[in-house]
Amino acid sequence: MNAAWWKNRRVLVTGGAGFLGSNLCHALAGLGARVTALDAMFEEGGANPRNLDGAGVMLVRGDLRDTELHSLARGADVLFNLAAQTSHMGGQKDPVADININAVAQVRLVQVMREVAPGARVVHASTRQFYGRPLYLPVNEMHPVNPPDANGVSKWAGEQYWLLESRVLKRPVVSLRLTNCYGPRLRIRDAKQTFLGIWMRRLLENEPFEVWGGEQLRDLAFVDDVTAAFLGAAEHADDARVNGQVFNLGGAPPVSLRDLADLCIAANDGRGSFSTREFPADRAPIDIGSYHADDAAFRAATGWAPQVPLAQGLRRTLDWYRERLEDYL
Repeated sequence: MNAAWWKNRRVLVTGGAGFLGSNLCHALAGLGARVTALDAMFEEGGANPRNLDGAGVMLVRGDLRDTELHSLARGADVLFNLAAQTSHMGGQKDPVADININAVAQVRLVQVMREVAPGARVVHASTRQFYGRPLYLPVNEMHPVNPPDANGVSKWAGEQYWLLESRVLKRPVVSLRLTNCYGPRLRIRDAKQTFLGIWMRRLLENEPFEVWGGEQLRDLAFVDDVTAAFLGAAEHADDARVNGQVFNLGGAPPVSLRDLADLCIAANDGRGSFSTREFPADRAPIDIGSYHADDAAFRAATGWAPQVPLAQGLRRTLDWYRERLEDYL
């Protein structure tokens, strides 16, 4: 991370009050950047106004589909593009709204950035969801794209529009395909952002939680490591090895969901319990099975590597929520 590079940079973070966006905003403000966070604050999404407490950034409440964007984006040096509809089941139930947010609104933002910030670097938050059920592990960037649900299709379309900006207009653009991310400011009131959210809530409330399946492998990325990856991607965006590329981003070594549940309980000082069950009928068809990323390409191009071991990250996450639980329920 090059702290001096960020001093007084104008930065726009879409989805800035969400889990990843807000952590990024805190880091950027700490580096001296001038940050605007744009967020629609959807009730069903991951945004929480408390996420930006103490960040010292300007929060604008607005939807990418209809908000006046020119004044927000004008003269931006960097766009971190994290705004999205992320619910798998939400996309299945309402694919029209899903693609309007994840693809059509992205085209609108692309056009605005062409007009008022043609030189801005763009880091796009993408997802491993595109790959569907893996044909091999670990999954590298050459794996075929086979989205398992409507949400995967819409987010893949949004990513491709941004990559066109690099290929056609030579804008510095980087897309990071994220794995399961966790840490402070994650939505924990339910499982709409990730299964780990509801696990955390149940542990903090001394209630048992459910593990669906249990043998699936996952690599989890702690939010501080993800934030460092976003910053590094922006700093290196004009590098020929980085510009216009998609990169997988992993985290800790893969672990089964059952072993992860045990690690969560250990991080809670041994308190907690869980039961295992089969996937619900409406979720089983879109379950991807085991996944873990090969992120060697991003490490080689930027020098990034995760720093927070899984056990430490789980403990830090639970400790952070203990004093703030009511704000996140």
